Amino acid sequence: MQQSQLKLKVTYHKIVPMPSKPANLPVDIKWLSGEGCGSWFHIEKDGNDYIIARYSPQGKKECAGSFSIQSLINFDLKKDFEMTYLSHCAEVNVIQNGKKYKFILIEKYDV
Repeated sequence: MQQSQLKLKVTYHKIVPMPSKPANLPVDIKWLSGEGCGSWFHIEKDGNDYIIARYSPQGKKECAGSFSIQSLINFDLKKDFEMTYLSHCAEVNVIQNGKKYKFILIEKYDV
């Protein structure tokens, strides 16, 4: 019996490094590199929820809204964290102290 071999073509995309932060963005904004593009994210506490905005590499606001956190473990906005995937206008994920936190859009704001 002859075995066939599957040949896979692997394509590597360019990961965009963090650009210089545009002057109009908040000091505590975070960068998330992506394939072909990246985004800036700003998170702030609003009662029990969070206001999250995503900006283009050039500093243009692309989307914003009110998000709820989907975790029983306390996320501390005052402590260091990093953005991670999957993060877009309806879901944002961060890692803090080795734990992943997911934020889900409750209400989309006009930008």
